[in-house]
Amino acid sequence: MKVKRILAALLICALLAAVMLPVGAAESEAILFCQPDFISGMDVSSVLSLERSGVRFYDTNGREEDLFKILSDNGVNYIRVRVWNNPYNADGKGYGGGNNDVAAAAEIGARAARYGMKLLVDFHYSDFWADPQKQKAPKAWENYSLEEKITALKAFTRDALQTIQQAGAAIGMVQIGNETTTGIAGEHDFDAMARLFNAGSAAVRAFSPDILVALHFTNPERAGHVKYLADSLNRCHVDYDVFATSYYPFWHGSLDNLTAVLRYVADTYGKYVMVAETSYPYTLADTDGFQNTVNENDNSTGENLLWDFTPEGQAQEVRAVMSAVNAVGEKGLGVFYWEGAWVSVGDMTGRGGSDYTAQWLANSQKWESYGSGWASSFSSEYDPDDAGRYYGGSAVDNQTFFDARGQALPSLRVFTAVTGRRLGDANNDGAVTIDDATQVQKIIAELVSADALDNRASDVNGDGRVTIDDVTVLQQYLADYPLPYPVNQPL
Repeated sequence: MKVKRILAALLICALLAAVMLPVGAAESEAILFCQPDFISGMDVSSVLSLERSGVRFYDTNGREEDLFKILSDNGVNYIRVRVWNNPYNADGKGYGGGNNDVAAAAEIGARAARYGMKLLVDFHYSDFWADPQKQKAPKAWENYSLEEKITALKAFTRDALQTIQQAGAAIGMVQIGNETTTGIAGEHDFDAMARLFNAGSAAVRAFSPDILVALHFTNPERAGHVKYLADSLNRCHVDYDVFATSYYPFWHGSLDNLTAVLRYVADTYGKYVMVAETSYPYTLADTDGFQNTVNENDNSTGENLLWDFTPEGQAQEVRAVMSAVNAVGEKGLGVFYWEGAWVSVGDMTGRGGSDYTAQWLANSQKWESYGSGWASSFSSEYDPDDAGRYYGGSAVDNQTFFDARGQALPSLRVFTAVTGRRLGDANNDGAVTIDDATQVQKIIAELVSADALDNRASDVNGDGRVTIDDVTVLQQYLADYPLPYPVNQPL
């Protein structure tokens, strides 16, 4: 059965290489991934600051759980974490945005590994947000020459990876810069950028030859832009494995274009390609008193917004972006959802008057104290024109896979739905048979290793554990005994 499914996937990939499937086609069907290790990833860099602010997370059944277990149980197989060099002022006050230094990345990586997820380390080589508008060198590198930056970047990368791995993280990929469309670490000439890319790549290769090196850009909608970047990287002999782009449908063009530009990189240079960031609102409502990136007045209309602003629409967007990357073929490596758990630290929904004001003040205190907003007032010393003026809460609390109280939304199930896995198919052969009852017994006895999806498929009675009771339920199902459990239905 597995061989047949693999052959079918290869045939589909051959067809996809020639034509992109319509966005709305077979939205409830599994995706036959051309890349057997297709990444269903999520960036949750803000999680530690959220937890320190009192946020708790609950699975789709309302049970409080570790966020990383919830994600793993729902098919997420890779975690992405941003790393800033020194996101603190001279008094040790954090700039916000999760205060994501190396120590935070190490803790997040270790927790991800505990639930079988690999880690993508996203180095910004900055002390705060790096994107096409901002590529500022870290404070300590501010007066460095290019040669000094090359040395510092290589050393920082090496030392940070060592710290993160020693904490227990399973590092699978490293990003040399974040959205480096216009620069990296204060350098904006492409030849200088290329030398910094290669410095980071060299550090990763020396640390471990098994870790993939990714470069991350954005604006795939600009005509000729991705081609220029890929051609320039080739001209400058930059050593990397993965060409990554951000893709937000309210900014970055059509899915057909996304597939086309990524296919150029894959076909011309043999690189893996992926979407390092995407997201979509499940509602246009705000829950924390800080204006969102997408709301009724901003970024909420456009020809590429093909889905409703509902949990169902959110899941459809994720599936569509995955399909667009998969359409590239075997070099289509995967998709990461950006900050899918950056919920409100205090729900403002339905509040008014003095109650609203009191909750907003409480939220503001947490943003400042724990860095759980996108920026704190302390960031003004480093980024006075943006973060220092507009600091506050989460601008994406309406684009998470959790509601304002931390309850998982049904859209989170998209990461298992795309695999085609069904409840009861413990051995993942595409059918629920007596062999699955035997497989569950082996899992219980620890005679075989089981990942999060194996356990999820085996837990047919939905009590959060794989026990002999699940074997009994499977036997009853196979004997056509009426059951209250959705055995053989998609996870």
